[in-house]
Amino acid sequence: MEAKYAALRRAVEETAAVDAHAHNLVAAASSFPFLRCFSEAAGDALAFAPHSLSFKRSLKDIAELYNCEASLEKVEEFRKAQGLPSISSKCFQAANISAILMDDGIEFDRMLKLESHKDFVPTVGRVLRIEWLAETIINDVIANKIVGLKSIAAYRSGLDIDPCVSKTDAEDSLRKELAGRRPFRITNKSLIDYLFTCSLEIAVMFHLPMQIHTGFGDKDLDLRKCNPLHLRAVLEDERFAKCQLVLLHASYPFSKEASYLASVYSQVMFSTDGYAFPETYYLGARRARDVVYRVLSAACEDGDLSIQEAIDAVEDIFRRNALDLYKLNVANGSIHQKTTIPDSRISTSCVEQEVLFVRIVWNDASGQHRCRVVPAGRFYEIAKNKGVGLTFASMGMTSFCDGPADGTNLTGVGEIRLMPDMSTILRLPWSRREEMVMADMQIRPGEAWEYCPRYALRKVTKVLLDEFNVTMKAGFENEFYLRRKLVSEGHERWVPYDNSSYCSTSSFDGASSILQEVYSSLEEADIVVEQLHAEAGKGQFEVALKYVLCTLAADNLIYAREIIKSVARKHELIATFLPKPDLNDIGSGSHVHLSLWKNDQNVFMGSNEYNYYGMSNVGEQFLAGVYHHLPSILAFTAPHPNSYDRIQPNTWSGAYLCWGKENREAPLRTACPPGVPLDMVSNFEIKSFDGCANPHLELAAIVAAGIDGLRRGLKLPEPIESNPADYASKLKRLPQDLLESVESLAADKTLHELIGDKLITAIIAVRKAEIDHYSKNPGAFGDLIHRY
Repeated sequence: MEAKYAALRRAVEETAAVDAHAHNLVAAASSFPFLRCFSEAAGDALAFAPHSLSFKRSLKDIAELYNCEASLEKVEEFRKAQGLPSISSKCFQAANISAILMDDGIEFDRMLKLESHKDFVPTVGRVLRIEWLAETIINDVIANKIVGLKSIAAYRSGLDIDPCVSKTDAEDSLRKELAGRRPFRITNKSLIDYLFTCSLEIAVMFHLPMQIHTGFGDKDLDLRKCNPLHLRAVLEDERFAKCQLVLLHASYPFSKEASYLASVYSQVMFSTDGYAFPETYYLGARRARDVVYRVLSAACEDGDLSIQEAIDAVEDIFRRNALDLYKLNVANGSIHQKTTIPDSRISTSCVEQEVLFVRIVWNDASGQHRCRVVPAGRFYEIAKNKGVGLTFASMGMTSFCDGPADGTNLTGVGEIRLMPDMSTILRLPWSRREEMVMADMQIRPGEAWEYCPRYALRKVTKVLLDEFNVTMKAGFENEFYLRRKLVSEGHERWVPYDNSSYCSTSSFDGASSILQEVYSSLEEADIVVEQLHAEAGKGQFEVALKYVLCTLAADNLIYAREIIKSVARKHELIATFLPKPDLNDIGSGSHVHLSLWKNDQNVFMGSNEYNYYGMSNVGEQFLAGVYHHLPSILAFTAPHPNSYDRIQPNTWSGAYLCWGKENREAPLRTACPPGVPLDMVSNFEIKSFDGCANPHLELAAIVAAGIDGLRRGLKLPEPIESNPADYASKLKRLPQDLLESVESLAADKTLHELIGDKLITAIIAVRKAEIDHYSKNPGAFGDLIHRY
């Protein structure tokens, strides 16, 4: 049966989970006993935990993960030797958790702060425990920026909530509580019921989910009062009809009752209830994945579900339901919906208008941004889970023709699915009634299409991680021109926005209102801007983005280009990323800074053990691979005939095959930014990269080249420490036109192997079609400012 349901098993194991309910980890020096990782017991009873079946099974699983002997002593030795950051990274990676919604209202000794967990998981959000909030207000502490509310009324006075409790009764109850001992702990039912109903009113107003503890929990609870059926009065109250309630802990031992309520009112989603130790997250995820697989495969075997329906259920349980409910933007490493506890001055008029359209975005082989637009109602009902159809020909189109190029082997026969990646959903800052979402190209839901650029990047980054336990981070410098329309004698021309110089204060001042709007829109999209300034061209500017994981950086670059172009359009301007829009002016690049990371440590940087011009051994070998394959990589990073008008000597664009430390004329520059020791480098920059490139494809080519360098232990030549043009007779020129790059790529077996023959074949065909077209129609370059 296992082989029959291999696709389902793969979906269960590979779906990145949103952990919708968990708690803080504790520091290694915490007095909180590690045995609590395996048991809820406390005091003397905890000593009996090692005799339980649950303990033995969990200990075996952890030992297998750590590759150590299955004994408590050896596991604790391993934890101590590796340190908390290392074991946490290992556990969260093995658990495949992409986001945690954390209730930090429970306190442990030396508990890590909520923000600290972002070292282990890209996205961490706060769920606010309302009883804790009330208690901590009295202690002059208040929390905000939350994704949901949470109640532990079940553990205090029970779930038989009276939604009609009066404010007077609550005030009397508060006075009684205040007369008691400190620290303040709410137990009075009237007060708890009033807090609960007030919190529900806030939750309804601001579209916040409310998590409710149900079933077994604190040892001093009255289990009879924790049955979720007690919530009937709340569920039937018209005021709360639109409130999104989440029943935690599967309501055990009232799971049947909770299942009934879920079937009538709600959805099912995953959480670990992990706490204190990263192993609790790993064990929770492992058990959940195993149970979900067994239940769904049995349903398939009984004929109740198809395999595809089961795979869809996996996505819903582990990911989609939580993403939708909590309005998360997981791919950007942060929470998209930032909600602040309102004060009395905020009214419901703050709630935004409903979304009308959703743009499903992809970037094709020619580097053009394209989208299908779906009305929001249809998107959330159908397209969100089923995708939209798109012709095979879409990845064979060029910058001059919306039809497949000859030789791509892609035609109008055959259809893929554009599957929205809901972790990238973004409300458009410049058009508030629209959203935008990145798409994966799939043959059918759950099965990647081999021509998909996002899949190509994920595929090679997985090889890098699996073989070398290394990830790559990327940060882009976006150069672009602003142009304004000039109509003269009935003819329309797009002329430079200004005529200033590099880093000109007057140039920045003239465009400040536009750049402020660009910055605010990028900030709203959780894209961090590190610097922005006027560049050397007439009306040219640069916006530099912070480095992030390369798969996220590629998505961010597409969103950043969309934002910059759209904001410019609002101001009746055009922003163009074309490499050389004016052959008599400076070109525009999209330089990328790259670094290598292992267990949250920069491993591109050298150390006392190995320091080759500031690089580690891993860093040198990776960069040597990029150096070795650079002529082929240019078919990705400089993909248009216009790109080679930019890549010329003495223009800081990298015309010769070489590398150098802080050498801006070299195509590969190792960098020592402020804060890095002068004898070290933290990253390298690729200069020969421009705005016509599909960022997923070019980063995939760079990673593939780096993998080859690591596999073969390649070495770099000596660096060039002055202008490479001074060594023109000794250095090899990089390809001087696109045809040379394409010929290098055609002969590059490594990139064919790692990226895929079919995709490389299509890319080469698109490039050759563009070479032919623009050689015959040189005037056609002028129209490209509207496409890039």
